[in-house]
Amino acid sequence: MYSEKVMEHFRSPRNVGEIDNADGVGEVGNPVCGDMMTFWVKIENGILADVKFKTFGCGAAIAVSSMVSEMAKGRTVEEAMKISNADVAKELGGLPPNKLHCSNLGADALHRAIENYLVKKRKAEKKDCHCPYCDTPIEASEICAPCKAQGRN
Repeated sequence: MYSEKVMEHFRSPRNVGEIDNADGVGEVGNPVCGDMMTFWVKIENGILADVKFKTFGCGAAIAVSSMVSEMAKGRTVEEAMKISNADVAKELGGLPPNKLHCSNLGADALHRAIENYLVKKRKAEKKDCHCPYCDTPIEASEICAPCKAQGRN
């Protein structure tokens, strides 16, 4: 029913755990089957230097999480975002039709962790904006509270 590769990743999953001070965290779940996956990523110079996961679910869900973590580690952010559900199932040597949803969850959780990182990165890179009239620090889209002027970059 399951490929040897699925069984190997289920019996000895790689990269299980959490990353302290992760750059991104993504969680997905399937209420129908009860599987829950959380991925943590650490990104250095645009490369996924570390990927960890915790999964509550069936053997296929654990194997998928393990495989996704291995496929993503060492790739660029752009490359990791291209890991598809089909790629994961193929790399595992296939999954039974009733377990294909697990491969969807794994890729989705990874993508959410990377998206979380990208949102944080954009916020950190956002330049300080000051009111052009009174020099109060504000967000670019905010209205300055002291003088009611619209913020600008």
